[in-house]
Amino acid sequence: MRPFLRAVPGALALVLAMPVTAAADGSVVGGQPVQVTQSPWVVALASQDRFGGERSGQFCGGVLVGRRTVVTAAHCLSEEVLGVPWRKVRDLRVIVGREDLARAGGQELKATRVWISPRYDSWTNESDMAVLTLEKPVTNRAIPIADGDSDAYEAGTAAAVYGWGDTTGEGSYATRLRSARVNVLPDSECARAYPGGADGTYKAASMLCAGEPQGGRDACQGDSGGPLVVQGRLVGLVSWGTGCGKRGNPGVYTRASGLIPEVAAHGAG
Repeated sequence: MRPFLRAVPGALALVLAMPVTAAADGSVVGGQPVQVTQSPWVVALASQDRFGGERSGQFCGGVLVGRRTVVTAAHCLSEEVLGVPWRKVRDLRVIVGREDLARAGGQELKATRVWISPRYDSWTNESDMAVLTLEKPVTNRAIPIADGDSDAYEAGTAAAVYGWGDTTGEGSYATRLRSARVNVLPDSECARAYPGGADGTYKAASMLCAGEPQGGRDACQGDSGGPLVVQGRLVGLVSWGTGCGKRGNPGVYTRASGLIPEVAAHGAG
């Protein structure tokens, strides 16, 4: 995995799991705590075996888009993040309805089916998406995905990103769910920041650019796979970027409209 991608690589995460673990406190750089009752569609991907138990083993985020269907980033289930192939992570769980990862609450569910985009490219970061089917339906409210022609994707639109990831960019991981206000930025901002090479390649057709031109508010390590939301609709999944909240390096998100056919094909409602 390239430096500063939004999930902590497996080997490093195992080290962080001792005093902290792989996700955010003051989580989401520049964010504020939020209640899970206000955002019941935010879920956590967890494995205590791989990432320790202090923060429920959280290592990535995800989004409930149906009673049994969760979407997340493909790279969250990569060997680079987990340290082993995902099928060997026997305690892989989706945590639904837990606001504070240091406490109990909510549900920990297995995924009975996992689909990872075969088009995912770890070099360009394109098609960074996966669909998980939960072992049973949940009562938590799912979030609708914004259609491709929705004005929710327009530059200048106010958005919010959610997660339990690094809150400073320096390994300060959150236990409570947090959210930060950002703006959808012009594609040109990310095209300029990520023209291709070791940091990834911005592709406007399948990616979305968001953050603040001056930096300061952003997703970070451990927030990968979590939601970018505009007016109650999912517009993006935290995917990649250089640093966290750095001026000139916005966050890059998987464009959520690309998930719609995949959820229809691989989800369970």
